Amino acid sequence: MARDLRAFIKLLEQRGELRRISALVDPDLEIAEISNRMLQAGGPALLFENVKGSSVPVAINLMGTEERVCWAMNMEHPQELETLGKKLGMLQQPKPPKKFSQAVEFGKVLFDVVKAKPGRDFFPACQDVVLEGDALDFNKLPLIRPYPGDAGKIITLGLVITKDCETGTPNVGVYRLQLQSKNTMTVHWLSVRGGARHLRKAAQNGKKLEIAIALGVDPLIIMAAATPIPVDLSEWLFAGLYGGSGVALAKCKTLDLEVPADSEIVLEGTITPGEVLPDGPFGDHMGYYGGVEDSPLIRFHCMTHRKDPIYLTTFSGRPPKEEAMMAIALNRIYTPILRQQVSEIVDFFLPMEALSYKAAIISIDKAYPGQARRAALAFWSALPQFTYTKFVIVVDKDINIRDPRQVVWAISSKVDPVRDVFILPNTPFDSLDFASEKIGLGGRMGIDATTKIPPETEHEWGKPLESDPDVAEMVEMRWAEYGLGDLKLGEVNPNLFGYDMR
Repeated sequence: MARDLRAFIKLLEQRGELRRISALVDPDLEIAEISNRMLQAGGPALLFENVKGSSVPVAINLMGTEERVCWAMNMEHPQELETLGKKLGMLQQPKPPKKFSQAVEFGKVLFDVVKAKPGRDFFPACQDVVLEGDALDFNKLPLIRPYPGDAGKIITLGLVITKDCETGTPNVGVYRLQLQSKNTMTVHWLSVRGGARHLRKAAQNGKKLEIAIALGVDPLIIMAAATPIPVDLSEWLFAGLYGGSGVALAKCKTLDLEVPADSEIVLEGTITPGEVLPDGPFGDHMGYYGGVEDSPLIRFHCMTHRKDPIYLTTFSGRPPKEEAMMAIALNRIYTPILRQQVSEIVDFFLPMEALSYKAAIISIDKAYPGQARRAALAFWSALPQFTYTKFVIVVDKDINIRDPRQVVWAISSKVDPVRDVFILPNTPFDSLDFASEKIGLGGRMGIDATTKIPPETEHEWGKPLESDPDVAEMVEMRWAEYGLGDLKLGEVNPNLFGYDMR
């Protein structure tokens, strides 16, 4: 499988999913504009080989479709991601096996964990070239500026690696960094993230925080770092579980930190607690510019890279974007874990247009009154990443939750707003959500769009319309006889029914 960026780019090219662009392009606005148009159309990944102001080519939109995200995780179909979710669910909440087959299955998972243990590379490709001190100049890297109102150039797909100064436990996250000078950047992370916790601990111990940024890594490792599942495993082990074998790590040149050995570029520096600079504004996933916030300043003193490195990047914004495609894949991984937490859930879906977390559609196998409300409440508390989900719509198991037309029909035909809509006011909320009256505090809405049973309703529910099965079978057999054999009644273009979807 592809275990570094170059191998993945080669795989995409072999499958006709990569375009090389030799024309001169500007990393300031132009690269993002081209990529955004490609993302909107579900187009191929892009490799810009001639970038203004830099000798380093830029790869973007590599995970711009759900299919390519699956390829990055060594899978061919989205459904395979649920198998991975089952494996992670067993590790998160292991249960004593009741059958021999269950014991064998759990044993296989434990063996996968052993195989996933990181390895060591003492002569890593990421240190082919070493630059220190005055030789550092990040202006020579092709950092992009996506939107005209952005404060400056940014790094978006770098692995930000820190370590707890007391326990030595590493944290790997994906955070935005803003270029402040030729050798300094600010890092934008939420206070609950691992890097922020490590910085607070370093401050308490009177130490600087060592920090490394690994750029151009295997996309599979990015997916592992972006998975916020509460399992007591390192991101390196996650990546090994995702890929089926351990990630090769190498020790930094000047820091007591480890990075993927096949990274294209590695930046090494430190944060002095309390040293901050204004960060932002930048376009974010909500589709608006965020605010300006004082953020920790990183002072870099070393950069290592492979020979002829490739710079991997992306940008946020209103979907579709690469982050939305990654979220769709994570949605599949979460599904078995969520079923383990909330047993009545059959399936769930986080629509990309709802920013992949603002609205959830859940299908349940309804057995008793009030079950839809229970499922919605359980969903909000099942996993930390659902804390900021604003709307939960619960439907019956026969509704295809990935078909918005079926979901709208269920809401319209099965919901009485007085009885079936409930609101939880003043709950902790996403600080980026401008719709809230108070930043950081907002409401949640649950919608029960299931078929009602007594005592939820005092009247008999209507019988759904269905074709006569014998007639339906006969029509199927005689379809060609009618002279209609050339008509393929498969996926229907929704624009034929009054939609305007482009």
